[in-house]
Formats: sequence, structure tokens, C-alpha cells
Amino acid sequence: MYNAHRGMVPAPNNRLTELLEQVRVEFDNQQNRTGEYEQQMAAQMQEMEMVRQKVYNLEQTQLAIKQRYDDEIARLRHELEARGGPSSHMGGLSQHAGPPQPQPPTIGHGQGTLFGGIMANPGQGGPGLAPPSQDPQQQQGPPPHQMPQPQPGPPQPQQPPFQGYPQAPSVNGSYSQAPPPTASPGPGKGRSNRGPPGAATPQQNQQAPYPETRPSPQVARPTPPPQQSQIPNVGNMLADLDPDRLRPDQKREGQDWFAVFNPRVPRVLDVELIHNLQHESVVCCVRFSQDGRYVATGCNRSAQIFDVSSGKQVSYLQDDSVDKDGDLYIRSVCFSPDGKYLATGAEDKQIRVWDIQNRTISRTFSGHEQDIYSLDFARNGKHIASGSGDRTVRVWDIEANREILSLSIEDGVTTVAISPDGQYVAAGSLDKSVRVWDARSGYLIERLDGPEGHKDSVYSVAFAPNGRDLVSGSLDKTIKMWELPDNNRGMMPSSGSRGGKCVRTFEGHKVRGSGDANE
Repeated sequence: MYNAHRGMVPAPNNRLTELLEQVRVEFDNQQNRTGEYEQQMAAQMQEMEMVRQKVYNLEQTQLAIKQRYDDEIARLRHELEARGGPSSHMGGLSQHAGPPQPQPPTIGHGQGTLFGGIMANPGQGGPGLAPPSQDPQQQQGPPPHQMPQPQPGPPQPQQPPFQGYPQAPSVNGSYSQAPPPTASPGPGKGRSNRGPPGAATPQQNQQAPYPETRPSPQVARPTPPPQQSQIPNVGNMLADLDPDRLRPDQKREGQDWFAVFNPRVPRVLDVELIHNLQHESVVCCVRFSQDGRYVATGCNRSAQIFDVSSGKQVSYLQDDSVDKDGDLYIRSVCFSPDGKYLATGAEDKQIRVWDIQNRTISRTFSGHEQDIYSLDFARNGKHIASGSGDRTVRVWDIEANREILSLSIEDGVTTVAISPDGQYVAAGSLDKSVRVWDARSGYLIERLDGPEGHKDSVYSVAFAPNGRDLVSGSLDKTIKMWELPDNNRGMMPSSGSRGGKCVRTFEGHKVRGSGDANE
């Protein structure tokens, strides 16, 4: 019976094992697909979040623009009311138009311009301005009594003064009759019953009958804001303006920065802080890549490259073979035209050309005897110009790995630039001069100095895209634009032609400064 009982145990079922294995394989496949689906969903959710953020940013921008428009409209409405007219004066004839009666005075200086009236009376508690006009066509059309009026009728000199401009007495003085006329109605509008041209605007509390035969012309153009006359005229010295006294549309402010715009010039620019790139040491120099996607900085012992869009650091370049004792500041950085290399000049008198992708030194140039303060790549990517405190400008051939040109001057070189066509090399110096050489022969083409030149050391030079214009920045707080002549080729060495001329001087810097004009 024992053997019979043993014989009743069923044999292993291979079919069941196969089915279980298939289920396990299918489960693994589904699990892998689930992971892929989750990754796709996460990517789509991230994309949706980016879209949501962009929509939010656009909405905020639209709200900010709308707020600026609302503020401007409110300012213009307030200005119009302050000048004595309701908002309906913005277009068409005034709703207060009635029987002809003495008109308010026009602005009384020169061409009859609005700003002429403002500047003619700066110190009497308010500009001598006329109220806004009812219709700009009144200047060239017939007198008001010939214009269509809601209630035409003959002139009535004995009527009370015009009531449509309640603010006029506070601007032009208190008077019971209409204020006196000004002497100059503007070009092409002279009249025999006017006084000599150039008389001052009406004085406060001065009373005189206004001619009834013909009203003075009106000025139908926007007036400056009420507080405009209170802002001092600082010219280009915008740093002298007090931001607290400027309107919101004349300044931009951040947590630790602010920018002001010239209140006397139409605003066409805007400023916004995009990134704050933190470093562990002093930043000595900055430079954008030619495509604008990256910015490089030079500081103590390292050069760093940041992505302009994200603000993230994408490369950290440091020569570990250098002695770790003491400081080694990178004084100049420059991208190659294709963006693959970064040249750095340092206090150890070495020029290093870095392979950005591999973060390795591709080439090293030696020869300068003092700190290297400036570098510039030629557009062909084959040459580098360098300027040093050793009073030399040198040009290096990257492919041949050697120096091909050395130019000496009387004082330290602070800045260099190569023209877009590679034909010229310019340098600024501590001796207040800007020099331009032929890059092939080394002939001195121009020395830009003298009476129209800088009065202090030159720290920045840069060529314009046309290759003929040059700008320079100096410790004398000015930027000068120079025009180089076309007939300087073949000049003998060191002759220093004076054909270049300063075509414009930009002023407005408040303190001394130095930097790379190529920025």
C-alpha cells in the first residue's frame, strides 16, 4: 500500500510553469512601459508648467503695460485739467463754445512754442502759459466769430470773463479782465496791434485790456507735466538727479539697483536686472561671446563662463599647474569668433588659450614682461592682439603658435582692439593717446590726441562695424568717437598722421571709470 500511495502523487505540470513565466514576462513589460509613460507624463507636465509660466509672464507684462498707459492717461488728464480745460478739449471744439468773447493769451516767445513759454518765466512761481486751445485750426482759420458756434451772436465785451478755464487765474495771475496779450504770435502771424517782438510773457497781477478785434492764436499741443519745471536741467549728468523726485516712468528700481532716464528726452530704452552672477573673488573683466549666448568673467586664479539665458555657470577654467601661493588675477578674457576658445591674460604675463568644451589649455603665449590688461581676437580666429603694462602691443599667430608683431609705445597699454577686417590694431594708453597701426606692416597709421583728444589715460577702445570709426573711453569721464581717413595706407613707420578727427564727444559720466569698450 505504501507504494500504491506514493504512486498517487501527481507529476509536475510543465504547462503551468510556462504560463506563470509568461505572466511574469508580461508583468515586467507592463512595468517598463509604465515607467516610460510616467517619464513622458512628467516631461509633458514640465512643458505645461513652462507654458503656464510664459503665459503668466506675458500676463504680468500686459498688466504692467496697461498700468503704464493708465498712468499716462491719468497724468495727461490731470495736466489738461490743471491747465483749465476739461477732458473734452482733447478733440473737436469745446463744449463750452458760445458767443465770441475775448480769448485767453497765447505763449509769448519766439516761435510761439510751448517750451519757449515755460523757459521764459522760470522764476515766478509758475510758467506764463496759456490754457489749451479749443481747436488747432483756429491758428489759420477765420476769427472765432466766423466759426460754427452752438449759440452765435455778436461780440459782448461786457460779459463776465470766460469761465471755461477755472485754473487760468492761478497760472497767469489774478485779474478781473482777460490777461494781456503777448508780443510775438509766432512765425507768419505778425499783427500791427502787437508790441515789439520778444517781449516777456504776461506778468502776474498785470491788467490790460485784450484786443477784441482779433484773438491771439492758440497752441494745440501737449504741455509738459506739472512737475517737469521742478526737475533740474542736469544735461547728461543723470547721476545728479534725485530718483525720489522722478515719476515712475522716468526710473526703474530694484532691490539693490536703480536706473534713471533723462526726463527731457523721449524714452526709448528700458532696463531690467536679468541675472546676478555671484563670484568668490573680485571680478576684473567681463566679455560676451560674439553670438551673445555666453558671458565670460575673469577673477582670482580662474575664468568662468555663464549661460546668458539661464544665468548658470557652464564652465570653470583654472590652471592647476600654477603655484597656489598668492593671488593671480585674470585681467582680460576674450572669446574666439566661433566660441570654441577663450583667451585669458593674467598677472603672470601669460596668455592662455582654453579649449572650452574640454576645459584644457590649448596654447600658451609668453613674451610680455608685465601684467596683460587687454586681449582681442581677430575675426578670422587666427590672431590675438594683447596689451600689457610693459608698454607693448603684441600680435600672436595661433596656428603657428608664435608672436608675429610687437609694437612699442611710451607708456603702459591698457586696451587693444582689432578692426573687423583685421587690417588695423588700435590701442589706448596711460599717456592719453589712442594709436592705430597697420596690422601687417606695423606702420603707425594714426595717433589720436592733442587739443581734441582725451585729457587723461585711455582705458577702452573699440572699432565700429564699418571699420573706419573708433570709440575710446578715458579717465577724463568722456567717450570720444573718432573718424579715420581712408588715405593712410603705405605710410612710413611712426609718422603718426593727424588725419583722424574727433567727430563727437559723449559726456555724462560722474566718476572716473575704466572697462572694456567692446562690452
